[in-house]
Amino acid sequence: MKKYLILVLILAAAACSKKQQPVATAEAAAAKKSEPVSVKAVPAEERRTDKSILVTGSLLPDEIVTVVSEVQGKIATVKVDFGQPVRRGDIIAEMEKTEYQLQLDRSKAALAQALARLGLTPADGDKTPDNTPAMRQAWAQVEDAKFKFENASKLVKSGDISQERFNELEKLYRARQATFEAAKDEMRTQWASLDAIRADIKLMEKKLRDTTIRAPFDGSISERKVAPGQYVKDNVPVVTIVKTNPMRLRLEVPETASGVVRVGTGLEFTTDAAPGKSFSATVRELNPSLNEQSRTLMAEARLNTGDSHLRPGMFVQVKLILERGVQAIVVPKEAVYSVAGLTKVFLVRDGKLVECRVPPGQMLNDWMEVPAGQIKPGDQVVIGNLPQLSDGQPVTVTEGRRS
Repeated sequence: MKKYLILVLILAAAACSKKQQPVATAEAAAAKKSEPVSVKAVPAEERRTDKSILVTGSLLPDEIVTVVSEVQGKIATVKVDFGQPVRRGDIIAEMEKTEYQLQLDRSKAALAQALARLGLTPADGDKTPDNTPAMRQAWAQVEDAKFKFENASKLVKSGDISQERFNELEKLYRARQATFEAAKDEMRTQWASLDAIRADIKLMEKKLRDTTIRAPFDGSISERKVAPGQYVKDNVPVVTIVKTNPMRLRLEVPETASGVVRVGTGLEFTTDAAPGKSFSATVRELNPSLNEQSRTLMAEARLNTGDSHLRPGMFVQVKLILERGVQAIVVPKEAVYSVAGLTKVFLVRDGKLVECRVPPGQMLNDWMEVPAGQIKPGDQVVIGNLPQLSDGQPVTVTEGRRS
C-alpha cells in the first residue's frame, strides 16, 4: 500500500511539471521579444527627379511582306533560305521561262506579219504608212477604170458606144473607187491592230521578267514557302521578307499621359532580353484618337540605333517622362521588403519599428521613390534582415551605410 501511494505521488508531480513547462516557455519568448533588436537604419532623402511611368510596348519590323509569284509555272531554282539576308533587287527564285519566251516570240512574229501587210518592217518603228500594197493595187485599178470611163463619156456622145456600155464602165469606175476606200479603211484597221500586238508583246515581256522573282527591299528571309520543281499558280506566296532596320516601337499610352507624348518625343526603353541595357526611340506617328475600350493612345516610334539584342516581337518596358525636376522622397532599395504582393518599409519611431506599406515606386539607381505623405525626409528606415522584423518591435539603431 505504501509503495502504491509513493508511485501516485511521483506521477502527479511529473504531470504538474509538464503543465508548467509551456507557461515558462511562453514567458521566456515574450521576455525575449521585448528585448530591443539591433538594426541598421539610414535616413530617407529628398531628391529632385523626373516623374515618369512605365508602359509596355512591342517591337515591330519596319516592313514585312510576303513575296508572291505574279505568273504561274514550275519553280526552277530558289536562291535564298530561312534567315538569309537579302538586298533590294536580289534574285529570290526563278521559274521556267520556256513557255513565256515562246509566247513572246509568237507575239513578235504576229507584229512582223502585221507590219508586212502595211509595207513596213520592224525597223520602221512607229512610222505611219502612207499606203499599202493593197491600196496601190486598188489605186491602179481606179486609174484604169477612170481612164476608160472618161473615154466612154466622149464616145457615148458621138454614138460610137452604146449607153449600156457606158453605164457598165461608170459602175466599174465607182466600184474601183469603193475598193480603194476599203483598202484605206483596212490600212487604218491594221495600223490600230499594231497597238494591240505591241501591248501583247509588252505583256509577254513583263511575264518573262516576272519569272525572275526579286527582293523588293533590304531585309531577311523569315519564311520560305516553295521548293525547286514545285508548280505554283499566280499570287502563290514564295517567301516572307522582314526589314528590321530601323525597327518600330508600338506602345499604348494611358489617357492620363497622352498629353505628354507628341511627334518627336524621345523615349527610353528596356527589355528582359538585354538586362542592364537601355535603348532609345523617337515618336514618329500618333493615332488621332484614343481607343474607346482601353482609353489609351496608340503611338509608334522608330529606334534611333540598331542593336543585335533587339528583335521584332519582343515586349519592352517604356519609360514615359511626365514631369521633370520634381521633388521626391526616396529610400534605399535595401529598405524595401516585398512579400505576397505587398511592398513595405520599416521605420524607426520612438525606439520601435513601424511597418509602412508603400506602392512600388520609380527606381532611381539604388533608391526607390515612396509616397511623401507616408515617409518624410530624415525618417529612419531599416536596411537588412527585413524578413525577421515585425511591426511594433523594440529596436536599437546603429548607423547604416549610405549609397
